[in-house]
Amino acid sequence: MRNYNKAFTMIELVFVIVVLGILSAIAIPKFAATRTDAQISKGRADISSIRSAIVTERQARLIKGEPNFINSLSSSTTTLFDGNGTTGNELLMYGIKAATTDGHWSTTGSFPFLNYVYKVGGSSCNFTYAPASGTFNLAASQDAICDNLVD
Repeated sequence: MRNYNKAFTMIELVFVIVVLGILSAIAIPKFAATRTDAQISKGRADISSIRSAIVTERQARLIKGEPNFINSLSSSTTTLFDGNGTTGNELLMYGIKAATTDGHWSTTGSFPFLNYVYKVGGSSCNFTYAPASGTFNLAASQDAICDNLVD
């Protein structure tokens, strides 16, 4: 009768550990890059929502006979408001949560002259709102990662 051992040999275990080590060395940097890509996508979506809300508010004002864009965006931590800062005139149905970490928005300056900062990949991307033209744009090209947020 033959005696079969039902266990792995040491060589098989070492081989599996080496293969797992190689896979993890490849996968971990890919996950870090995927996180930054996701933050860029979120920032682009937020910017599109803000721009769309500004234009929608402008259209509503034109119907009422008011030719101007809103004066400013507020520094609210949850929602962007019109220049009066009243809750009845919210630009976005769902607010954008403010924070100072990657993937979030924050403000600098004092109302109504605010800069809107989006952090991504450790970089701070500064945006401004120009009430004369109703534009919400990247203030200046600070970093290549910030350029990925706008077309």
